[in-house]
Amino acid sequence: MSERKKPITILMADDDPDDRFMTKEAFREATLINDLRFVVDGEELLDYLYHRGRFADPADAPRPGLILLDLNMPRKDGREALAEIKTDPDLRRISVVILTTSKAEEDIIRTYDLGSNSYITKPVSFESLVAIMKALSKYWLEIVLL
Repeated sequence: MSERKKPITILMADDDPDDRFMTKEAFREATLINDLRFVVDGEELLDYLYHRGRFADPADAPRPGLILLDLNMPRKDGREALAEIKTDPDLRRISVVILTTSKAEEDIIRTYDLGSNSYITKPVSFESLVAIMKALSKYWLEIVLL
C-alpha cells in the first residue's frame, strides 16, 4: 500500500507493568506513531470503553481501533471482557487481538468463539516483541480497513 492510513488509538489491557513497558518500548523501536493507551484489567477496559469513572471524558478515552487483550488479569479477566465487548452492538466492531502468555488450545478456541480477531502468544525476547508489533502494524494499521 502506498498511502499510509491515519493513526488509530490502540488500547492494551494487561496487568503486568513489565509487559506494558516492553510493549511501549517495542512500539517506539518499531517507529509506530499510533496512540497507545493502557488499562490494567478487564474492569478498567470496560470503564474505558463505556466512559465510566476516570475515563468519563471521551477526550481522555478515545475509541480504540484495536484492543490488545491479555487473558489472565485480576478482577475481570480478558475472556470475560471479550465476551462483554463482542455482545455489545456499540463495541463489537472493535478489533480485538489476544496477546497473552497462554498457549492453551482451549483458550485459543474459546477466544475465537467469543469473537477475537487474532490470537498471539507473547514472545520471550524484546526483539521478537518488536517484530510482532511491526507485523501487527503492517496488517492491522496498513492493510485491514478498520
